[in-house]
Amino acid sequence: MKIWTKRLLCISGAAVFSFACISFSCAKTSVKGNAGTVYAESGSSIVPESSLKIIEALQDSFRAISNGVLPSVVEVDVTETKTVTTVDPFEDFRRFFFGNPGTQNGDDEGSSKKRRYESKGLGSGVIVRRTGDVLYVLTNNHVAGEATKITVKLNDGREFDAKLVGADSRMDIALVSFESKDSSIPVAILGDSDKVQTGDICFAMGAPLGFSQSVTQGIVSAKGRSGSGIGNINDFIQTDAAINQGNSGGPLVNIYGEVIGINTWIASQSGGSQGLGFSIPINNVKGAIDSFISNGKVVYGWLGVSLLQTNDEYKEALGVKGMNGALATQVYIGSPAQKAGMKPGDYITSVDGHTVKDVEQVQREVGRIEAGKVVPFTVVRNGAKMELSVKIEERSEKVSSDSGKLWPGFIASPVTDDVRKELELDDKVKGVVVTNVMQKTPAASLRLQNGDVVTAVNGKSVKNLQEFYAELGKADKSVNFDIYSNGGTITTGTYKF
Repeated sequence: MKIWTKRLLCISGAAVFSFACISFSCAKTSVKGNAGTVYAESGSSIVPESSLKIIEALQDSFRAISNGVLPSVVEVDVTETKTVTTVDPFEDFRRFFFGNPGTQNGDDEGSSKKRRYESKGLGSGVIVRRTGDVLYVLTNNHVAGEATKITVKLNDGREFDAKLVGADSRMDIALVSFESKDSSIPVAILGDSDKVQTGDICFAMGAPLGFSQSVTQGIVSAKGRSGSGIGNINDFIQTDAAINQGNSGGPLVNIYGEVIGINTWIASQSGGSQGLGFSIPINNVKGAIDSFISNGKVVYGWLGVSLLQTNDEYKEALGVKGMNGALATQVYIGSPAQKAGMKPGDYITSVDGHTVKDVEQVQREVGRIEAGKVVPFTVVRNGAKMELSVKIEERSEKVSSDSGKLWPGFIASPVTDDVRKELELDDKVKGVVVTNVMQKTPAASLRLQNGDVVTAVNGKSVKNLQEFYAELGKADKSVNFDIYSNGGTITTGTYKF
């Protein structure tokens, strides 16, 4: 298979050129050229037989992939029930002159009324598992996550009522199920997206713009594209295989007929395909399939830190210049991280033996860890590497969104030349700038404000980011800060743990 893959890659350019320049039918007759070379004649075009065999072999492989995978690809039709508030422009007029005799017990909804309506949409999906008569279809959360009615349509035209098994907005995936006694309905083969490389031939399948069972072909344009800009924690596979509205939830397939991704979004100025499509790597969601079936949701591991992606200037101030990782700017009080001894200012470079390059990767690695498992973390603290053993807990939306438990309750930033200019700071002022103060946190209790400059922690002078985090890490029972603000320095009250 590896030799065949190399051969495909070598001839793909020639195939595209040949198809663009030459048209031919399946019927061929042999003729002899001036040099004695045998050609295949079709209409007015003549193609060297040796070249035609290569092109046909490529075409046969594309046909086999399409015929093998499409029966497991479905169109997902959904109905959502939405509620909107409408305003009657004459209601206030009537109430002013005639009162509102229809209200009881003093209830008065005013001139606004709530109206429910149904919204229909469609996407794609791929059958990834079968248990008895139940078949499970993987798709996107933005396709089926809010649906009140779901129908799946197979490539042979049959339709089945389906139900939502589970959905997750952080990864934008959902699992729906339907029942059929037909054992011939195929289940797609899931590949290994970790083996995908830039330049690999791939196919996007689904129902773009409602045209079900469509196939487009291209290559993997890039790997590891961040989804932070759209609120997604995945590291996407980028492809130039045409993806349009309706393709969402459909599979991205390799030359072996294996699903390597779930098509999710496009970058486009026109709303249509511009060769920038993005798919969730299938390895990211394999565990989620089991979690949906067992728990109806994705169960994430939870570390309990607030992470920051730092630029080179920040890294230099922190003493981690040239290192990849993510900065734990704050630690949740009572979290697994705090219990394990992790402190604000720790720079995470490895999770459970896996080197990490950015915030999104730390989130993915932690999210995959089973609750209750103890895993090693490598952090850089005060310029030195150290190992911490953390017992991961299950992520709870209620706990993880409680910013009041963040310690210290703000993000410390270095005092750069631009900051000095903006805050009009004298060159003699040394310390760190207070930013992103969170409500109900220790920082808020001490009345810290964005733009304050912390010059000392518990009476110890701090001149830069490293010194600040070093002194903050020593505060285990209480803390106070010296703050430079509006031309003067004050000492805050004391916050006791």
